[in-house]
Amino acid sequence: MLSQTKSDVTSIFRERHSVRYFDPSYSLSEKEIKDLLKLAGSAPSSWNLQHWKFVVINTAEAKERLLPIASNQKQVVDASVTIAVLGDLEANRNAEAVYRPIVQAGLEDTYAGYASYPIMIGQIESAYGHAAPTYRRDEAIRNASLAAMQLMLAAKAKGFDSGPMVGFNADAFVEEFNVPPRYVPILLIAIGKALKPARPTTRFSTEQTIVWNGFDPDAAS
Repeated sequence: MLSQTKSDVTSIFRERHSVRYFDPSYSLSEKEIKDLLKLAGSAPSSWNLQHWKFVVINTAEAKERLLPIASNQKQVVDASVTIAVLGDLEANRNAEAVYRPIVQAGLEDTYAGYASYPIMIGQIESAYGHAAPTYRRDEAIRNASLAAMQLMLAAKAKGFDSGPMVGFNADAFVEEFNVPPRYVPILLIAIGKALKPARPTTRFSTEQTIVWNGFDPDAAS
């Protein structure tokens, strides 16, 4: 049973491809969308602050509003749903809500390896208050991207297809969909049933992508 499970997981990774053409007649239910986003939301994040927000675009009216913003990529209309993954620039504000249950359970002294809850909160606030100006944005993008990839894998595991898109006007999205300044758009992910197979892609060999124990200072770049 264990080997079969491993095989299934490997297949999900191998079979996930970025789809451009979706069956416009196929529709995901609200429950199916929520199930996918629940799995996406189990992705790891710094301090477990969960630096993501998902804007669900699944009505015909919302899709038409998104279409010009997404460079008229037709998949945002044909896919059952497009998820806009946003990164949280103020994820430190999530700390109390995330850790309050831990504190109430009396487990804060052993949670996340910190000596105490105040020490952990102090470190979070220090990082967000005194780090370089790019820190908040970098953290938002890094952590929300983990959730985005997990969403695409979850979609494939559930028998759906997906296609990520970065070719969209983030400023226009913010304006059209009333995104608060706390959030930054990271990417769009169309999800549904493929109408055509994803186009074949070539990949670097594993050897071309690995550097063992650091770069050789004498090697050419």
